[in-house]
Amino acid sequence: MPSPSDNPMIIQGATYRNGLHIGEVDVEHINEAINQPDHFVWLGLHEPDSELLAKVKNVFGLHELAVEDAHRAHQRPKIEEYGDSLFLVLHTAVLQNDRIEFGETHFFVGNRFLITVRHGASLSHSKVRARCEALPHQLAKGPGFALYAVMDHIVDNYMPVLDGLQARFDALESAIFTNHPSRKTLEGLYQLKRELIQMQGIIMPVIDICNVLMHSHDINIPKDVRIYFRDIADHISRIDRAIEGMLEMLIAAMQVHLTFETVRQNEVVKRLAGWGAILTVPTMIFSWYGMNFRNMPELDWEYSYPLVVGGVLLCSFILYWRLKRAGWL
Repeated sequence: MPSPSDNPMIIQGATYRNGLHIGEVDVEHINEAINQPDHFVWLGLHEPDSELLAKVKNVFGLHELAVEDAHRAHQRPKIEEYGDSLFLVLHTAVLQNDRIEFGETHFFVGNRFLITVRHGASLSHSKVRARCEALPHQLAKGPGFALYAVMDHIVDNYMPVLDGLQARFDALESAIFTNHPSRKTLEGLYQLKRELIQMQGIIMPVIDICNVLMHSHDINIPKDVRIYFRDIADHISRIDRAIEGMLEMLIAAMQVHLTFETVRQNEVVKRLAGWGAILTVPTMIFSWYGMNFRNMPELDWEYSYPLVVGGVLLCSFILYWRLKRAGWL
């Protein structure tokens, strides 16, 4: 039997009986596994093409609309019921180069199978499988518990992303208080706010999904598994509160940044106004002597020029001294 790893779009296909890993399985031989009593199949796909999805659809009897959504991706987080199977969509988030890369994970859940289809940025589910296989008494509960394990894995990975965003915010906040306000800092704050709102948009529907899983779907989600989805909902609520707190601090930081910029502009205006006042003295006197009056007796006095220049310098210095003391220069 060929290994599922021979196809790069199939990450792993395995069959389980009473929570114990029986062996690897590929799409061509899945029928044999799911027809066995007390067996279920866990199949993981990564960006499969339409041909592979068509095979999976035929083998598992999936609805064509759900398969079409899984192929196209770009779906909102949701849960839908198609006959005796469920179709779920969750968004994934991975921090790469200090920016969030989003992806999607689609789930098909039936009585004897769990299929995950990953698109875009996401982490491997191999560790989730290993943890589940180390708990055969839990995995014996069927695809419902495997679904919980993968969903919990996705939600847990939201926190490192938020930690990375928090580190970016701390750096931007320090830049506000240690450096002069800059357009780059403001752009960084705005980009961070946009990513936080995006994060909030992808996590909030998960609470509704968990509520549906907790209160319905008796066939695919056994009663003793439903309580686990409450834990995911609680985790999402904590993450949402953390995002709300960051958004509030972010808005405050943007306001402080704009306030500092306003203060800096006011300082510039004060300095310009101060120098303008100083230049008013020579401008007034020189404009006075620029008028062509016929009788200006001081023009004939030998000391008039040095006295006028000295008076201009003295008045300008007095104005400079007073403005300096007032903090305008």
